[in-house]
Amino acid sequence: MSIGEVACTYACLILHDDGIPITAEKIAQLVKAANVTVESYWPSLFAKLVEKRNIDDLITNVGSGSGAAVAVAAPAGGAGGAAAAAAPPPEEKKEEPKEESDEDMGFSLFD
Repeated sequence: MSIGEVACTYACLILHDDGIPITAEKIAQLVKAANVTVESYWPSLFAKLVEKRNIDDLITNVGSGSGAAVAVAAPAGGAGGAAAAAAPPPEEKKEEPKEESDEDMGFSLFD
């Protein structure tokens, strides 16, 4: 992420937190007040994003994966046996080799 993106992101969060409508002008004013120089297109891009997306949803969905598998329940009753027989058996997970962590290399947050 560039400094311009980060500055505009923080500006949007500040405006949203204060309940101020998020516009390109308001984002540009906050970025300028923070003495950060950004390309002129960043504030307008972020303002357009905010028009289309709810910031509360973006905040609460940070880090959530979008490829989650969905479990399908077998239907109850007599057809359940046939549906269960047609379903393939679940795959066994293969154990992958463990990668070295930062702890193994001598790096840590408090060195």
